[in-house]
Amino acid sequence: MFQEKPRYINTGGRLLDLKVPRVMGILNTTPDSFYKKSRYNTDGEIVKAAATMIEDGVDILDVGGYSSRPGAKDITIEEESERVFRAIRLINREFPDAIISVDTFRADVAREAVMDCGAQIINDISGGEGDIRMFETIEKLNVPYILMHMKGNPSTMQDNPVYDDIVADILRWFGGKIFKLRSAGIKDIIIDPGIGFGKTTDQNFELLRKLSDFSITGLPLLVGLSRKGMIWKTLNITPDDALNGTTALNAVALMKGVDILRVHDVREAVQTIKLVSKLKEL
Repeated sequence: MFQEKPRYINTGGRLLDLKVPRVMGILNTTPDSFYKKSRYNTDGEIVKAAATMIEDGVDILDVGGYSSRPGAKDITIEEESERVFRAIRLINREFPDAIISVDTFRADVAREAVMDCGAQIINDISGGEGDIRMFETIEKLNVPYILMHMKGNPSTMQDNPVYDDIVADILRWFGGKIFKLRSAGIKDIIIDPGIGFGKTTDQNFELLRKLSDFSITGLPLLVGLSRKGMIWKTLNITPDDALNGTTALNAVALMKGVDILRVHDVREAVQTIKLVSKLKEL
């Protein structure tokens, strides 16, 4: 039996209504993220990017300092912290009403980003497997947690990923993780099937086709399709040319019940949500 999804998540004492799908804007403070135009390294670039996304209608700014592109190199916690904390503090100073997510799998980065810098959401690409202290850290912080599925790690995730049944396997994985999180008293959980993370192009399309199956968890669903390899490899283009394909697949995801779109291009995602929402009203 399908459970009813929660309508709100609590972000620092403010309730974010998920009755209408929301947009999470990607703000990378890395020098090597796969999409070059999503890299913001100076103070001015960070503030300008945040301002543009807010003007375009973003709901959540997702700040990351560790590149998770396939084959990305590892960096120290000190380097990730310096990148992420500076960006979050800048955004909080300039835009105090912004809702900020920190994209990290490290518990120490998550804790300081929330307690010392003002982030309100933790986005963990490793689903708690990158740092065994993450779940207990989320429990203490009492913030929404984005639980993403990834097979392996960024360096190994595309090394021949194999599944018996990709949707069933990921749902089973989610079930175990959700049980642990609920047992720890963690309330606001958002799931992300991890499109592009340890999946082939065909597997990514199968996940997209069956996204509505994830509603059985009764949890809000986030997807990140933006300019990913499943788009530009299929179309034989580059990430720079993948906006149109992104918009097309975001529309498909919305029709299948996605609650949050994680994107590079906020304005286009907001427009897509308005159009699909209008279609669903009829």
